[in-house]
Amino acid sequence: QVQLVESGGGLVQAEASLRLSCAASGRTFSSYAMGWFRQAPGKEREFVATINRSGGTTYYADSVKGRFTISRDNAKNTVYLQMNSLKPEDTAVYYCAAGRTSYGSTRLSDYDSWGQGTQVTVSS
Repeated sequence: QVQLVESGGGLVQAEASLRLSCAASGRTFSSYAMGWFRQAPGKEREFVATINRSGGTTYYADSVKGRFTISRDNAKNTVYLQMNSLKPEDTAVYYCAAGRTSYGSTRLSDYDSWGQGTQVTVSS
């Protein structure tokens, strides 16, 4: 498994931007597909975005499509989530995850390593 540490969360106003980072330990980062998920209070963890091993393929939840961008830098063992035009409904704890699939996945069960999460709060 890989160890993941998220950063970059915070409190912002609606329409602001944030960039989340997720740093991975180990030398095998490029062998993992990566994903971002989020969990709001009282709700289940939900898929946000995913990227394949090479970074050439991405996929987004409809709720964030056009506003969020996932990217990765395999040389830095880091995956990013650029979040623009934030809305109050984006408020949640955001988690990055690593999975052994070659492609990105929307399913929690395809990921076997998770970070501790970073809080994003968007005020109206």
